[in-house]
Amino acid sequence: MKLRLLPIAALAVPALLAAAVPAGFTPLFGGKDLSGWHISQTSHHGNSTGWSVKDGVVLATQDRPGNGGILLTDRKYRDFEVSLEINPDFGCDGGRFLRSNEAGDAYQVMIDYLEGGSIGGIYGEGLQGVDKGERVNKDWAKHWKKGEWNTLRARIEGDVPHIRVWLNETPLVDWTDTANHAKDGATEGMIALQMHFSNEKTPRWKDGGFHRFRNVAVKELPR
Repeated sequence: MKLRLLPIAALAVPALLAAAVPAGFTPLFGGKDLSGWHISQTSHHGNSTGWSVKDGVVLATQDRPGNGGILLTDRKYRDFEVSLEINPDFGCDGGRFLRSNEAGDAYQVMIDYLEGGSIGGIYGEGLQGVDKGERVNKDWAKHWKKGEWNTLRARIEGDVPHIRVWLNETPLVDWTDTANHAKDGATEGMIALQMHFSNEKTPRWKDGGFHRFRNVAVKELPR
């Protein structure tokens, strides 16, 4: 029987993707499809079906002008770190949600890659009373690699959330809320990826633009 040898490049791609997942983290995508995740049908950003996986990369784009949305893990997490690599088109607003409910009410790590935007800042998406302390590092762009993959890692722990964010392993934000402002006092929730809605008053998405995510992985923390 003659063996069929795969091209070296075909063997190397999965190995490279796996190598980029930090030690101790568990991948959240199998590299082929959206298994383990679902699209929210109740998010105010929309219910775009423009989520896909190609060559180990999660692609996010509006399926029609203005219609954004969020992609949620099927299971919930309490205290954890989540790491991912991002490479968005300029002009696209998105984020990574921590302890999210189905509608997308969550503590958000911003991926607002547009004029006046912020990478790695913390925002209370749909949350009331979130402390307005040092939640944004204005020097994030000094650590950002334009046109390349960037690693964005976040850690959330405690009933009163303590959140830390790193960009390319540089500490960006270390912030603790004054109380738990999650919806209904939740201390656990889903991880979500976001593409922002857009309209004439809120031009937060480049026409035909993409957010790109890869090596999305989680590490649960002991209580």
